[in-house]
Amino acid sequence: MAYGLSVLDLVAVGEGHTPREALHTSARLARLAEARGFRRYWVAEHHSMPGIASSSPAVILAYLAAQTDRIRLGSGGVMLPNHAPLVVAEQFHTLEAMAPGRVDLGLGRAPGTDQVTARALRRTDGPATGDSFPADVAELMAFLDDDFPEGHPYRRVHAVPGPVQGESVGRPAVWLLGSSGFSAQLAGLLGLPFAFAHHFAARNTIPALELYRQSFRPSPVLAEPYTVVGVFTFAAETEEKARDQARTGALTTVRFRSGRPGLVPTPEEARSHVFTAYEQEILAGWLENAVHGTPDSVREQLDALAKRTNADELMLASNAHGLEERLASLSLIADSYGLPHAGPGPA
Repeated sequence: MAYGLSVLDLVAVGEGHTPREALHTSARLARLAEARGFRRYWVAEHHSMPGIASSSPAVILAYLAAQTDRIRLGSGGVMLPNHAPLVVAEQFHTLEAMAPGRVDLGLGRAPGTDQVTARALRRTDGPATGDSFPADVAELMAFLDDDFPEGHPYRRVHAVPGPVQGESVGRPAVWLLGSSGFSAQLAGLLGLPFAFAHHFAARNTIPALELYRQSFRPSPVLAEPYTVVGVFTFAAETEEKARDQARTGALTTVRFRSGRPGLVPTPEEARSHVFTAYEQEILAGWLENAVHGTPDSVREQLDALAKRTNADELMLASNAHGLEERLASLSLIADSYGLPHAGPGPA
């Protein structure tokens, strides 16, 4: 296989389930991903969305670090405009101390929510923009490396845990995330790995990846461009079962984009929902870019996406309703690739 497989977890909360159950499922998924040889397990940041329980990636990653031993863990991502760079540096240095050598700090420039919630997060009345993102990234990296220049107002401010405590303190790997060319170009100029959100911005995938590769400058952390492409993916033993679960995630997206966010609906509710013309348009676009079907069909679709994008990794996301079904989907995908069983699997 010319590309790696990873997992993006939205910690989806379905009708009839609780956030506690969703988080417990995330731990089981992380252990399963580790046992089957997936490269990394990332958690997204979203706010004020009833169907998602991933508002605090650093907290969830600490939980997952205690549940796993080898797999890389990271944020997909931390929405940097919502946070002070010093706070993020301290959180992820702490995670690196808990799980040395396996922490990824993925950074996004969007708020991960609506404008009103973004203002509540920032405690400001100004609009949520990514205008300060390059400066915020630079400040965060300076805190991570403890290398503000002389004369800088933060020269004597240190992120702890951090390098000020000794050379043995590790550093999380910094990634930039995006759904357009802005972060793609910035990642290239900084010589950082780049993850693209194909799962909700498929039209921009190829142009953004091309811009990243054209802009790339080697850095101390990366000699050549490295790309991850996120894609909604669901496998089941039959096409019908896979389609039913995929449509629960699709209907969740439809309701969110229509201003009616809620818990992830059941397959029965998704089947019976009568879509308006506007909703049909959203549904068609979502299903066109999602990967779902039997394991062999899913692998064929993922192979085609990897070939089309020349991605180094595909990061599989699922906001489907079923908890056990999500575990089964990941197992079926691992089987279709012939990935080894390196542990006991989900508890």
